[in-house]
Amino acid sequence: MSSDSPTPDPGSSRSARSPLVRTLLRVAMWIGGLALAGIVSVAAVVGLGLAVAYPNLPDLSELADYRPKLPLRIFSVEGTLIGEFGEERRNLTPIDQIPAVMKNAVLAIEDARFYSHGGVDYKGLLRAGIANLGRAKSQGASTITMQVARNVYLSSEKTFTRKLYEVLLTFKLEHLLTKNQILEIYMNQIFLGNRAYGFAAASEAYFGKPLKDISIAEAAMLAGLPKSPSGNNPITNFARARQRQLYIIERMQDNGFITAEQAEVAKKEELKIRSGAPTLPVHAEYIAETVRQLMFAQYGDDTYTRGLNVFTTVKADEQEAAYKALRKGIMDYEKRQIYRGPEEFVDLPSNPKELDEAVEDALSDHPDNGDVLAAVVLEANPKKIVATRLTGERMEIMGEGLRAGQSGLSDKAPPKIKIRRGAVIRAMKTAKGTWEITQLPEVEGAFVALDPRDGGVRALVGGFDFNKNKFNHVTQAWRQPGSGFKPFIYSAALEKGFTPTTMVNDAPLFFDAGVTGGQPWEPKNYDGKFEGPMPLHTALAKSKNMVSIRVLQAVGAQNAQEWITRFGFEAEKHPPYLTMALGAGSVTPMQMATGYAVFANGGYRVNPWLITKIVDQKGKVLVESQPPLPNESVRAIDARNAFVMDRLLGEITRSGTAAKVYQTFKRPDLYGKTGTTNDSIDTWFNGFHPTVVAVVWMGYDQPKSLGDKETGGGLSLPVWIDYMQTALKGVPQMEPTAPEGVVNVNGEWYYEEYARGGGVGSVGMSSGGGGAPVDAGGGAHVDPGTPRVAGPSGERTPGVPGVPGDRSLMNSDGQPPTRPQNEERRSILDLFRN
Repeated sequence: MSSDSPTPDPGSSRSARSPLVRTLLRVAMWIGGLALAGIVSVAAVVGLGLAVAYPNLPDLSELADYRPKLPLRIFSVEGTLIGEFGEERRNLTPIDQIPAVMKNAVLAIEDARFYSHGGVDYKGLLRAGIANLGRAKSQGASTITMQVARNVYLSSEKTFTRKLYEVLLTFKLEHLLTKNQILEIYMNQIFLGNRAYGFAAASEAYFGKPLKDISIAEAAMLAGLPKSPSGNNPITNFARARQRQLYIIERMQDNGFITAEQAEVAKKEELKIRSGAPTLPVHAEYIAETVRQLMFAQYGDDTYTRGLNVFTTVKADEQEAAYKALRKGIMDYEKRQIYRGPEEFVDLPSNPKELDEAVEDALSDHPDNGDVLAAVVLEANPKKIVATRLTGERMEIMGEGLRAGQSGLSDKAPPKIKIRRGAVIRAMKTAKGTWEITQLPEVEGAFVALDPRDGGVRALVGGFDFNKNKFNHVTQAWRQPGSGFKPFIYSAALEKGFTPTTMVNDAPLFFDAGVTGGQPWEPKNYDGKFEGPMPLHTALAKSKNMVSIRVLQAVGAQNAQEWITRFGFEAEKHPPYLTMALGAGSVTPMQMATGYAVFANGGYRVNPWLITKIVDQKGKVLVESQPPLPNESVRAIDARNAFVMDRLLGEITRSGTAAKVYQTFKRPDLYGKTGTTNDSIDTWFNGFHPTVVAVVWMGYDQPKSLGDKETGGGLSLPVWIDYMQTALKGVPQMEPTAPEGVVNVNGEWYYEEYARGGGVGSVGMSSGGGGAPVDAGGGAHVDPGTPRVAGPSGERTPGVPGVPGDRSLMNSDGQPPTRPQNEERRSILDLFRN
C-alpha cells in the first residue's frame, strides 16, 4: 500500500454529524420546553386552586380542643355504668391512656411511617400507584392525617375536588396539631361498627373489656375494622375478620412492634367475641330512662352529644338484687299458671341449611327476654322436648322440666296449645343446670327502695322487662293499696287518743239497702272469721278489716283524708268514705315508699331524689345536689306517732301476716305491712329498716284476679326478703330510741297522757255481736253507732260509690277494685323533682 494514501479528515466527520446532533438537541429542547410549560401550567392551575380553595378550608382550631359527639352516660353511686344514650357509642380516651399495643397495631396497618412523613406519604403514594397499575381494584395510600381530615370534615365521595381539599386539610392539620394530637383524634373518631366510635368503645363492644386490658391478638382484630367495619366485623363475619387479623399481626412484626415469638402467640390466641349488642353490668333500664327524661328536660338535644356523665343515688349491687328478686317472684308465680301454649308455629324444612335459616327467621321475632330464652322445637313427646336456639345451641327438656308445659304435650291438647315440631317456646336454666319449659309472664310487678333518711333512690325496677313493657309501674301505675294503707289510718287514730291496747270489736258489719240507699254492703275479713274484741296492735298484725272500719269511723273519714296528705298521698285519690280504711284509693308504689319512709325516719317527709352530680366530658362538675337532712320544717307526724307505729308494724313482721321476715332475718329492727286488695287484684309488701324502705307490688296491667289464694304475704313479701338479703349485708341492728312523751307500761308503749286511764279504751263493743262495752284502759268507750258511707258526690248520704254487686264485696278488703276511668297519671319528672 502506498504511503501517500489519503487519510480521513476528522473535521469532515464532525461536519457530517452536526445536523443530526442539532436536530436531536432541538427536539430535546422542545420536549423540555413543553414539559416546563406543562409544569408551569399545572403549577399555575394548582396555585390558582390553592388560592381559591385554601381560604375556603374549614377552621381547624377546634380540633386543638377535640370534642366529638359523646353519649349521655349514667352511673350508680359507686361509678358503675348503668345506662347510655346516644347514636354514637364512644369513650373519649386521651392518647397517653391508649395502650401502645393498640397504637402499634393501627400504625402497622394504616400508616407505619406516620411519625416520619409530613401528612402525605409520597413513598406510599408511589408504591400504591405502581401497585395499582393493571389492577381492577385500586390500592389506597391515605395516611392517618388524611383520614382524620376526611372523617372529620369531608364526605367519602371520590372526586378530584374532594381529594384536593383532603390534601390541603392534611397540610393544615400537620401545621396546627402535633402527631400525638392527630393520632388521638383518629383513635377516638373512627367508626368501627356496632355503633362503636373509637377503639375504646370497640373494645367494649366486641370483647366486653376496657381498652387498657387489650391483648396483641385483640388489638390486631380491632385494627382491621377501619378498612371495612361491616366486612371485618368479628361478630358477623369472623372468618374474614380473622384473616385480616393475621395479616396485621405479621405487619406488626415486620415493623418491629412485636417479636416473632409474640406474633406466634398472638396468632394462636383464642378470642372471646361478645355476641349481640353489648349489655351493661347492671339491669337499671327504668332508672336510666328516668334520668334520660330528666336530662332532656334540662339540656334538650345536647343531652345525647355533650358527653355528660350523670351520677345517681342508685347502689349497683342493690339494683341488681332488686331486678333479680322481682323477676324471680314473677316467674315463680308464672309457674303456677296454666300453660298458654307456644308463641308461634313455623314450618321447618328437613334440609339442614334451610332449617337454620327458618329457625333464625322465626326467633328474630321472638328475642330472648333476659334468662327467659326463646327456642324452636325440633321434636316433642310427653317425655322429652328437643329444641334449638338462635345461637344453634340444642336444649333437651326432660323430667321435672316438662311440668309447666305438660298440658301442651298431651295427645288431647288443642292445636293452639300443642307443643310440636316448629313450635316457638320459652325455656329457662334451673339451679341444677338443666332446662325447664316456661312462658313469658303476663303479670307485672314493681320494686322501689329509698333511703328514708334523705329520699335517695337505692333501687328501682319498673316492671318485669323494660324491652317488653316500658311503662314504669313504680311511678306511673295507680293501684289500690289494700291493707297496706291501714297503718296510715291507725296513725291518724293515735292522734285521736287510740293506744296499742285500745280494744276494738272484730264483729260483722252490715250496711243494708235502707242505710245505703242502694245495694247492701257486708265487708268481710280475708279469712272470713270474726274474733270479737281484740287490742289494736293485734288487729293490725292480723289485718282485720272490721277493726279498721270501726277505727276510721271513730277518727272520721274527713279527718283521715286530711291526715294522709302528711305522708305525700293526694286527698282526691282517697275519697272520705269508710272504704278508705280498706285501701280503696289510688296510689303509686313510689308514693307508698315515701309514705312508709315517714315511719322509718322518725316522722319526717322526704322527697325521692335520684341525681347527685352531672359532670362534663372533661370532669367539670356542672351540677351537684344534696337534699337537706330531715329537720323540723319537714316534719310530717310527731316523733311519738312514728315510734308507736314502728312498734305496731314490728309486730306484723314478728308474728303477724309477715312473720316470715323475722323467721328469715332473726332481727327485730324490720317493720312492714302486707297488702292484698279485693279478689287479689293487687298484692303488696311495704317494709323498712331505719336505713332503707322498700315496696313491692304485683298485679296485671288490666286489673284481674291473681288467684283466690294469692296474697301480699305469698307473692310480694318473698321479693322484698330476697332484696333485703343484699341490702342488710353488714348493716348493724338498729332499734329506734324512744322519744320524749312516750312511756312503757307492761311492755307496751303509750303516749304519756294516755298511759294510765286516758285515751280511747274501746271501740264498737255494743254493736254487731260485740257484747257489752268494754273499757280496757280505763279510758272512754267509743261506739260510732250505725255505720254510714258517703255517697258518690262526697256528701254524707247513703250509698257506696262504684259498687258493682255483692259478690265483689264479699272479699278480703271489702271493696271492689273500680278506679276512676279517666284519672290522670303523674309524670316521672314530677315524682323525681327535687
